[in-house]
Amino acid sequence: MEDIIEIRSHAKRNVIVTTLIGLLLLCVSVTMLVTMPKTIYLVGIFLLSASIIAFLIAWVKYREPQFSFLLSKSSICYQHKNGKWVLPWDNIQRVDVPHVSSGLERKSLHMVAIKVKDYAPLLENMSPRLMSNILMEQRPLLFHNMPSASSENCSSGSCYSDELLEDDIYKDAQGKIYKGITAMFANRMTKLRQRLGYDLYIPVSELDRSEHEFVTLLKQCQQQVIYPTN
Repeated sequence: MEDIIEIRSHAKRNVIVTTLIGLLLLCVSVTMLVTMPKTIYLVGIFLLSASIIAFLIAWVKYREPQFSFLLSKSSICYQHKNGKWVLPWDNIQRVDVPHVSSGLERKSLHMVAIKVKDYAPLLENMSPRLMSNILMEQRPLLFHNMPSASSENCSSGSCYSDELLEDDIYKDAQGKIYKGITAMFANRMTKLRQRLGYDLYIPVSELDRSEHEFVTLLKQCQQQVIYPTN
């Protein structure tokens, strides 16, 4: 295994290309607004709006970390503009592509899922901003494999909104109590483990390869770290 394997997300790609497209649209729109007849004034306004959108997209891409994942000999590190989490290889119980039931079929999600052995190191080193971001992004996952009780007697629709809320107190297996956003994140991981079998979920947009290829890479790295060959 290399000292560090760097993974660049799809979201970080094409920053320069997007900026150049914005500049091109800006030049064309300004030229049309200044020199062209008023009959095509709206076209110039449309192109000017498109150039602003292109610049905004380029700015969002630029703010993303250069690498979304750093795989070292000790741990896997996920980097996000709102923070990061670090998970030692020996604290990972299982890595795979999650599946959900769809009628009589099982459908794979375009994500990578990780089952964690001990929540404490993760909870104590992740920033609240990143926890909040993940809680928002993972909301759609809550509607997979919902208990049948949640879908009965729900004419008001409140049972579905309740599924999106997490308790702000969490007690781990060692008796330590967490509160606030940290507790909500721990309760969310617990709920998703019950539904889908895993705690952390990584969208394929954060990767530079398919979810299946990334799972294979993580398994190979963990295998080499835990069972090194001479």
